[in-house]
Amino acid sequence: MELQVVPAAKNKPASRFRRVCVFCGSSPGRKAAYQLAAVQLGGHLVDRGIDLVYGGGSIGLMGLVSRAVHKGGGHVLGVVPDAVLPQELIGDTPGELRAVSGMHQRKAEMARNSDAFIALPGGYGTLEELLEVITWAPLGIHSKPVGLLNVDGYYDPLLAFVDKAVEEGFVTPAARHIVVAAHTPHDLLAELEAYVPVRDAINLSLTWEETMAADHTSLFSR
Repeated sequence: MELQVVPAAKNKPASRFRRVCVFCGSSPGRKAAYQLAAVQLGGHLVDRGIDLVYGGGSIGLMGLVSRAVHKGGGHVLGVVPDAVLPQELIGDTPGELRAVSGMHQRKAEMARNSDAFIALPGGYGTLEELLEVITWAPLGIHSKPVGLLNVDGYYDPLLAFVDKAVEEGFVTPAARHIVVAAHTPHDLLAELEAYVPVRDAINLSLTWEETMAADHTSLFSR
């Protein structure tokens, strides 16, 4: 059965976000609930007039959420490193594609072009992207909300780990507030819309450019 985009509701209030970055798997996952959540998230983004920024793949959950937004009339920006274009782009990829030189630039470009971040279920790549944008927040690089779409409790172990890190003194209570989680796209977007950053007493203030320059230097000077 084909997964359907949630129809847009009329008279919806305007969102505070213009574009949301979605991290997710290039695999569909084993549960139909993951695939349905990706399509529903795309529908809710369209409903609220929010455009999509993502990693540019056309398969798995990446393909589902991007096609849902594109079919609903929203703008889709896929950011893809030149080196992985042949592996990631299988089939028709909707919307605009922006090629970058590497993975570090990809993450910075997606983040720069987004007002919030959402992680659907995914694997190593999704987790790496998610944790990096979480880590950037206490450094003052951004104050954008970060949401976990916790479909069928997929992210329960990760949330338990973060709570354990707070308990053991490795993550501050303020930094724990960075991560917002909900089980449905509707509830998660409502939480993200209401999000207010909480700062630690001591906070750095870096920029995307400074961080990427430092990463580039350390990566290529080894």
